[in-house]
Amino acid sequence: MNSTTIQQYALLIDGQLTPALSGKCFDAVNPSYNTVFAHVSDADTFDVQRAIHAARLSFDQGPWPHLSLAQRGAFLIKIANLIREHAKELADLECASCGKTIKHATFIDVPTAADTFEYFGNLSDSLTAETLKTSGPVLSTIEREPVGVVAAIIPWNYPLIMSAWKLAPALLAGNTIVFKPSPAACVSVMLLAQLAHQAGLPKGVLNVISSSRPQAGGELVSSPEVDMVTFTGSTKTGEAVMMGASKGIKKLTLELGGKSPNIVFADCDLEAAIGGSLSAIFMNQGQMCTAGSRLLVEDKIYQVFVDQLVARARNLKIGPADNFETEFGPLVSIEHRDRVLEFIKKGKQEGAKLILGGSVPKGALSPKRGLSPSPSVQRGAYLEPTIFTEVTNTMSIAREEIFGPVLCVMPFSTTQQALEIANDTKYGLAATIWSRDLEKAGRMARQLRCGTVWINTYGTFMNEAPFGGYKQSGFGRELGAQGLYEYTQVKTIVTDQTPGGRSLVTGWF
Repeated sequence: MNSTTIQQYALLIDGQLTPALSGKCFDAVNPSYNTVFAHVSDADTFDVQRAIHAARLSFDQGPWPHLSLAQRGAFLIKIANLIREHAKELADLECASCGKTIKHATFIDVPTAADTFEYFGNLSDSLTAETLKTSGPVLSTIEREPVGVVAAIIPWNYPLIMSAWKLAPALLAGNTIVFKPSPAACVSVMLLAQLAHQAGLPKGVLNVISSSRPQAGGELVSSPEVDMVTFTGSTKTGEAVMMGASKGIKKLTLELGGKSPNIVFADCDLEAAIGGSLSAIFMNQGQMCTAGSRLLVEDKIYQVFVDQLVARARNLKIGPADNFETEFGPLVSIEHRDRVLEFIKKGKQEGAKLILGGSVPKGALSPKRGLSPSPSVQRGAYLEPTIFTEVTNTMSIAREEIFGPVLCVMPFSTTQQALEIANDTKYGLAATIWSRDLEKAGRMARQLRCGTVWINTYGTFMNEAPFGGYKQSGFGRELGAQGLYEYTQVKTIVTDQTPGGRSLVTGWF
């Protein structure tokens, strides 16, 4: 993707691919090279209002909410197939847009997005009305209906996957959508919008707007024509979204930040725990809400574990994200890289011991592996994998979400101590436990205050399993039946069946 060709991407509003009314675009920058590779239409509040109105009209007067689940699901399956047909192009754009390694984009992000659309597309009986058992002479049923117009906003770290997680269930439930990806990494989503358009969705059902203007998101959240807001992003921004959505008492789901504990017991499979711990913090350069950024290691194996972890991390191949040899690419932008560097500086000031990384790398792919240094590392948004020891759970680097490749290692001596450290956080998104004693791991999992716990693995997401957080990691769930239900309203219908046809209330007065 290190090309001089500048691609153009339009908005999708009311069934048409269209430029912003102002004609303005913003630059999409490839963080591997710090070069512009695309121009993206820059929506202002008028474009957002156009998109919202199109979604409102489509929901109130269009066919979409009245189609059967199987009919709506057929469109999702078309989108899944189109994603697979355009897999290479989508992977290249994901890689260029946010610095995700091409291996990661090719083998995880693109197929996961397609599988999510396909999974929800096949849930044709998932919203069947439920008949209740009641004591009175009535027929009482519970039905689930679409909420209406959904505003969906996602961050920049997993654009395709998060698009699928929100769009597929919301569309299947019968809603119409205005979807806003992050301007920091939206190009793959703008291509996805083109594919959804190609799938033949009725006009106004899906509207995709890209914008560099903060007021665009504000308009989307506060509009009285929007019935629901679903947001994934930082906790700080989530607070603002919650305030904006409160004006119209909108339905709301929030998937926010994390500071996830990765707990390693002495009875673990050492090789598996080391490999899993590396993935938990250095996959996607640590830019994951579920990143296992607090590594708690039982003191019996602490030094051995840390030594082997550092040795493995030291040899990660840093380089341009579009090189299949690269294991560790750039961060999403120079600005974000500099923000992470400030956290590293603060960690040193607070007394933590930096034992690996912490700086902008001088070279690229590891010469030890027969790969020549690349000058792109000097230009791109690169940062070395970073590990701190002698960290206390009160330090900023142990409490704040850094959203980068910075690992805080802390020892523990008892299960209770590990549990107390793990739960001592304002976040509650995920946790990982490494132990051969599955009974012990299961007991701890049930005491951890978070929405997902992985035992002897990390980052296993399944379309069938709900995902979401506790505490300041948000509320609501993505994926699974629970994720689908988030995009519905529950209606109770009670029909009198009194013998003779007149209920008691009809003769009360």
